Amino acid sequence: MIEFRQVTKRYDSDHTALRQVNFGLERGELAFLTGHSGAGKSTLLKLIMVMERPSAGEVIVGGQVLNTLPRRQVPYIRRHIGVVFQNHQLLFDRTVFDNVAMPLEVMGTPARDIGRRVRAALDKVGLLSKEKMNPLQLSGGEQQRVGIARAVVNKPPVLLADEPTGNLDPELSADIMRLFTEFSQVGVTVLIATHDIALINDLGRRTLTLDHGRLVAGVAGGRHG
Repeated sequence: MIEFRQVTKRYDSDHTALRQVNFGLERGELAFLTGHSGAGKSTLLKLIMVMERPSAGEVIVGGQVLNTLPRRQVPYIRRHIGVVFQNHQLLFDRTVFDNVAMPLEVMGTPARDIGRRVRAALDKVGLLSKEKMNPLQLSGGEQQRVGIARAVVNKPPVLLADEPTGNLDPELSADIMRLFTEFSQVGVTVLIATHDIALINDLGRRTLTLDHGRLVAGVAGGRHG
């Protein structure tokens, strides 16, 4: 579902963010992306989202080579990739329902389908009863779950998460990880960038480790339950 073939990304002659990175993630696989600050994690995620293009090598998502993707097709690819951010990026002048509905509205989804799909996504993250609330009325963990509902409302085959538990305590972090695990179990490919080593060790999934732009580890974890 996601494949990097000898991918290098240079920003200028002095800064190479990724160096000859190779890995592949299967459909329904959940994996972690880790490494020191500045290791290249954000660049790798941006390449998958077509926010950046590689300097060399190939980035392939869902069988589509992204390097040569025409600019007009970029929005189409992004609709198939859900993204969860550490800081939620919710709009506080809109309700929970309206925040989750945004990707569907952008896609031109019929109004009759938006309500059904938004409520299904909110139900999945346990927030169906709070659809009319303002996100500011929610806890940090609940706001993060709204962000997850928004990321999956259009049922993307790929879900990227950038430090999704960075602001949460261990119990809330475990709740968020259970949600990601459930998505992978229904065929969504999930890649989670995180510094939370305890979280990684607890789940025992494959971990891609970057060190100054090089992939130094990508071994499979011990448990896949």
